[in-house]
This record gives sequence, C-alpha cells and structure tokens, in this order.
Amino acid sequence: MNTATTSSSTDVRDTILATGQRIMGAKGFSAVGLNEVLTAAGVPKGSFYHYFASKEAFGEALLADYFTAYLADMDRLFRQPGQTKAQQLDAYFSAWQESQSFEDCQGKCLAVKLGAEVADLSASMRAALKHGTAGIIDRLARALQAGAEDGSLSFTGTPEALAQSLYQLWLGASIMVKIVRNAQPFNTALHTTRQLLHPSR
Repeated sequence: MNTATTSSSTDVRDTILATGQRIMGAKGFSAVGLNEVLTAAGVPKGSFYHYFASKEAFGEALLADYFTAYLADMDRLFRQPGQTKAQQLDAYFSAWQESQSFEDCQGKCLAVKLGAEVADLSASMRAALKHGTAGIIDRLARALQAGAEDGSLSFTGTPEALAQSLYQLWLGASIMVKIVRNAQPFNTALHTTRQLLHPSR
C-alpha cells in the first residue's frame, strides 16, 4: 500500500467531514446540499462518492467523527491531574456553555443542531446519535462515581440515572438558548447541576 496515497485519501475525507461539520452545524443537515460542502472543501463531487455512498452515509460518518472527538475531549478533561472530579465536572459544563452557543458554534454543537432533525430522517444517523450520546452519559456516570468516591460530590440516586438527567438537562438548555437568544438557560442549568451534585469546595 502506498502510504502517501493513503495519507492523501485520509486528508481529503477529513477535509470533507470537517467542512460538513462546520456548515451543517450552522445550517442543519437537510438545508445543506452536498455541492455546498464540496465547494467549500475544494473537493470535486465525483470524489465524494469514493468516500461516502450517499448523503445519509456522510451524515452517519459526520456524527461518528464528531462524537469520537467529543469523547476524546471528555477523556482528557476527566484525566486532568490535581483536580477533584467536582472541579473537572464544573469545567466540563463550563466548556459546554462556551461551545454550545446560540451564536455561531462552528460545528461544535452538532449533536444539538442535528439531534431532533435527523433522528426522524435516518435510522442509521439516529443510531450514531444514540451511540454517541450513550458514550457521553457513560463518561458522566463514571465521573460522578469517582466524585462520590473522592468526597468532592454528594448526590442521591445512582450515578447512571443522574448522568442521564444531567445530560438531558443540558441538552434542553442548549435548545432553549437558541430560542431565547441569551445564556440564561445555561445559568439555570448550572445552578440546578450544582444543587444536584452538592460539590464540596
């Protein structure tokens, strides 16, 4: 196998995905045609089908790529040395508030932007969303469990149930900030989160 050719092929695929994430993160999946993505990426349309069988397959890959990067960021954040799990979770939700903006999120809020839209359009894309969000909830649950063990958090119920509630709370807040066009829903979500977790400082 030619390593240079393989690397070039990977670069083209990554460019298409990164461009699609940025544009579709702003406009949505259905509103964006492949021509717009490929023109912005500087890739001929014929090359697209070398990497993706259809727009739906592209959407599935787009979500998988997004969640892979998102979960890697979570893993790095929850491994930060010299911090309690309460501090790491606080940093996670602060980063959420910064990235899931009601303004231009530059593709950082792809799950929020596409979640409701594509879940009804495509079974494969819904499965990618389900798998990715399950990974987020699992990491939150493990962080909550570790926080209870290091004494920095105190909460009722299981870490798994609380992690799911927190994710749903913040997902809803992300939608609300786009409706009201200000950060108040995030402020409310953060206040509720701290009430639920009773962090020791």
